[in-house]
Amino acid sequence: MAGLTVPGKPEGSIWTDDQWKAIVTGGSNVLVAAAAGSGKTAVLVERIIRKISDDTDVDRLLVATFTKAAAAEMKERIRMALEKELERQPGSDHLKRQLALMSRA
Repeated sequence: MAGLTVPGKPEGSIWTDDQWKAIVTGGSNVLVAAAAGSGKTAVLVERIIRKISDDTDVDRLLVATFTKAAAAEMKERIRMALEKELERQPGSDHLKRQLALMSRA
């Protein structure tokens, strides 16, 4: 990531510098690899929510995990994050549609 300009973390951010880079780095193909318990799932969920909030449909993303259980956990975290974001933006038809699409994701 040499020469990459990374936007500053929000005030009171919970993310480490490396996590923040993984969240905000542009592009569509990203591999997040780190030790167990390091926050990979949380980072990916945050990245996905940001993409969805920028008008990407949730059923247009491909997110691979190692197990069905991990995929189910990530899907549930994304659904919960979408619900939380919809509380902040209750008039967003896009976010409402994304929640409806979660069954296809």
